[in-house]
Amino acid sequence: MTDKPKVAFIGTGGTISSLGTDSLDILDYTATERRLEAGEIVGAVPELARVADILPVPFRAVTSPAIGFAEWRDLVLHCERVATEHPDLAGIVIGHGTATLEETAYALSLTLTVPMPVVLVGSQRPMSSLSSDAGLNLVAAVRTAACPDSRGRGVLVVLNDEIQAAREVTKTSVARLQTFRTPDFGILGHVDGESVRYYRRSERAHAPGTPFDIRCLTALPRVDVAYAHADADGTAVRAFRAAGARGIVMAGLAPGMVPPAEADALAEAAAAGLAVVMSTRAGSGIVPMTTRLRQRGILSADNLTPQKARILLALALTVTQDPAVIAGYFATY
Repeated sequence: MTDKPKVAFIGTGGTISSLGTDSLDILDYTATERRLEAGEIVGAVPELARVADILPVPFRAVTSPAIGFAEWRDLVLHCERVATEHPDLAGIVIGHGTATLEETAYALSLTLTVPMPVVLVGSQRPMSSLSSDAGLNLVAAVRTAACPDSRGRGVLVVLNDEIQAAREVTKTSVARLQTFRTPDFGILGHVDGESVRYYRRSERAHAPGTPFDIRCLTALPRVDVAYAHADADGTAVRAFRAAGARGIVMAGLAPGMVPPAEADALAEAAAAGLAVVMSTRAGSGIVPMTTRLRQRGILSADNLTPQKARILLALALTVTQDPAVIAGYFATY
């Protein structure tokens, strides 16, 4: 018998699973196409056995730019299955590439069906590199997933000894170890050695218990992100409409504005029945629900980044096309 908690580990690939050409290969390591599966990652970090009983769960190892809806759905199903088969499970850790880690984390925070903590973890340097952060990040993530205080906080992201909320965190630097940040609100807590300490919690609703069920879906409604810039004339917005988009998220100029021709294209899209949501390219801050947005039929993304607003809007469109209900989702999640 053991008194160590049981934690499942699902490996999806990414830098945390990667092996470069040598220990100094910290930038071009993806060229080798060498990635460890979940069990191999666990085996490469023997210190994990001192922290918890690790249950490796086979998935597939890919680069994170290759991860999207199909993987989100399958991860929801994998988490559900492993939680059912192992009722004594304390938590689940998902290894993930950092490029889209925040998007997967937010998608799962809206769609998971399991009650135990789910923690996403990645690394900035490959497993094979000198001074890799992969091993210690994984240990910290397992400690966080096993901690009773992690329950009820939604999906968590752990890198660089910091615990972040899936809804709020974003990647802010290409290569620095402290890349994951929550610009407006800061971290939830720290992992210092054996100690997992929380100092605040995110107030927005999260899974389980949301109206978004993707387990039987084959795809999400198409939602595209248009990026505002000086002289933008609406060409991208009209192209997305022509491609069959059911929703458009605008990464607007702060605080949620666009050039006049772009505004006309967005108003046309909203009048045609598309769900149009205004975010901002600024990286932080709330888009105020102004008279101009209301007059054009455009909704506010609250303070969600464009990439996360896209996920919530796509999920919302699986439930409703009512703008008032969709606006309520952005105020809730």
